[in-house]
Amino acid sequence: MGWWQINADTLARTRFVLSPLAETFAAVKLLHAGTAAHPGERAWLDAHLPAYERRLSDDPVTALLIRSGLGRNWIADFLTPTPRGEADFEEEVARVREASATEARAHLTVSLAGPLPAALHRDDLPERAADLLTHVWTEAVRPYWDRRRRVLEADVVARTARLSQGGWAAALDALRPGTRWLGDNRLQVNLHEYPPREISGAELVFVPITPQRHGWVSWEEPDRYAVVYPCSGVLADTGPEAVPESLGALLGPARAGVLVLLDSPMSTTQLVALTGQRLGSVGRHLKVLLDARLVRRGRAGRSVLYSRTPAGEVLVKAQRE
Repeated sequence: MGWWQINADTLARTRFVLSPLAETFAAVKLLHAGTAAHPGERAWLDAHLPAYERRLSDDPVTALLIRSGLGRNWIADFLTPTPRGEADFEEEVARVREASATEARAHLTVSLAGPLPAALHRDDLPERAADLLTHVWTEAVRPYWDRRRRVLEADVVARTARLSQGGWAAALDALRPGTRWLGDNRLQVNLHEYPPREISGAELVFVPITPQRHGWVSWEEPDRYAVVYPCSGVLADTGPEAVPESLGALLGPARAGVLVLLDSPMSTTQLVALTGQRLGSVGRHLKVLLDARLVRRGRAGRSVLYSRTPAGEVLVKAQRE
């Protein structure tokens, strides 16, 4: 297993950040795999996979580059620069474009676990990779980014709540398969048999993505490390929430949307992030739903969570049929 040695000061400075480039690279991985984890991903693939495949068919060098970079056990490092905090896509993809050709070829050799194909012995590999990432961002991620960002923010809220309730061990154990706190200042980051790394004193960030693949790790030794992880399954489906028209007419579209989202317990902050409504509006909707006994309220540690009551379940199910 791969694990990192982390001291208390590094862990205390650890934070969650969002990265448009990480979201875009995860989208490339999803397009490459072509398999969906839920209906929202399936609809997204149906909409964008044909154009992606046509682009690579017209550009066999870039197609080979991406296949080589997405190795079975390792991703070519220059494709996944470690996030440096909140930055826009253009700032992040510029770091891919500015990678040296020598580094790119070396990283691809590692991801391939073998010799580099002759077609990739060229100096424009970083430029080609950046162009493809920019295309996927523009066509297949940016149109959905506002909602995806709210989903990612809601996931961070949920992780932070878990952190406050159970400490880093509870937060990390639920992060993604292969990630857990081992004790003795050791963080397991994957199940691969790689040598341990001492990262005490470095910056460590956790980066959520919505596509439900397995995530990855990245670093800029010795200063910066990142764990990229899929956001929680309840939040992962980034397709539009289906609010039955009749339920919207009965409760109002915004209030009905809140009720539909409560398939599983959520906090007010999560609902604000997912719906894009103001905190006061969500609070008023929840009060009406509580008074109507369509939702219930409970406490988990310091968090107040809302969920549908049996009456709320019956109402939503009846309107969906």
